[in-house]
Amino acid sequence: MDGFESNEGVILIAATNRIDVLDPALLRPGRFDRRVTVGRPDVRGRLGILKVHTKKTPLAEVVDLEVIAKGTPGFTGADLANLVNEAALNAARNDKKFLESSDFEMAKDKVLMGPERKSMVISDKEKRVTAYHEAGHTLVGMNLPHTDPIHKVSIIPRGGALGVTQTLPNEDMLNMTKEKANNFIAFLMGGRCAEELVFSEITNGASNDIERATQLAHSMVCNWGMSDLGPINFKKSAMSPFGNNDQAIDFSDKTSESIDVAVSNFVNTNYGLAINILKENRDALDRLAEGLIVWETLDFEQVEKLVNGEDIGVPIVEPKVEKKVEKLTEDSANKTDEGLVDNVENSDKGDDPVTA
Repeated sequence: MDGFESNEGVILIAATNRIDVLDPALLRPGRFDRRVTVGRPDVRGRLGILKVHTKKTPLAEVVDLEVIAKGTPGFTGADLANLVNEAALNAARNDKKFLESSDFEMAKDKVLMGPERKSMVISDKEKRVTAYHEAGHTLVGMNLPHTDPIHKVSIIPRGGALGVTQTLPNEDMLNMTKEKANNFIAFLMGGRCAEELVFSEITNGASNDIERATQLAHSMVCNWGMSDLGPINFKKSAMSPFGNNDQAIDFSDKTSESIDVAVSNFVNTNYGLAINILKENRDALDRLAEGLIVWETLDFEQVEKLVNGEDIGVPIVEPKVEKKVEKLTEDSANKTDEGLVDNVENSDKGDDPVTA
């Protein structure tokens, strides 16, 4: 790496997520002077990654990896590996010899929304508040033109959240427009607005929604130039924990007040938009909440029927059937588990909760 000796045929590769804190001496010409940015894979990349991870996994004939790749925008390579592992685990639990589409659907829900905590005891009142909260998110999202389609809505606790409204874009998002950012803030405010509209009180259940909405509004003002303050980047200079000064321009206290006003305007305007949508669609809000209380988890097709006033019935509770445990010989046991166990890894160690 000193640049004086020629070592032909030797390539040194390094990876980092924090290129901004590297010693400049490492990045001089002749050292690590070529940079390759590896982002999230597109649909072709996801298809290739899925083929690699399912190479030794027995798949049912109806499983189409291209459909799975199109339905997982934004997934990283690690997410896709976890998806296949969770699908294999689910198939093994149900004594299946092949992975089916339903196994991948279950795995996608777990990767996107986190593991279910069905053992958590929730009172009827808390359950009702959570149902209206998630119904508020859903209804606002469905009535705005620039929000991602609703994938599933659930009031089963997952991770650190009592409920989840999961959206899934139809395609990879490369740019964030001002309209899309505003609509997403309104979508985040939908849960708090539903609580206020129905119960005339508010809870701390919207804390994560408020945090995300505020951060997005702040980025719109300070980073993306989407406010009346103009296309200016506002960033306070500060000392990083690694001893490097961030190259940024200080601004006055008056400008700081203007930034606060602009951020508040974005949040409050979209809060008003959300609550108006819920007032205009109050009947649909009630139907969605009641449907969630009965079903606990709704997919987009069920949500759409409830919004349109259609009946989706009640869930069918299958009776528990006692399984007769038989002692398998070593050969038959190996034959039954062939192709599944080898690919199943314990993926329950690092589930990241997704909070809406």
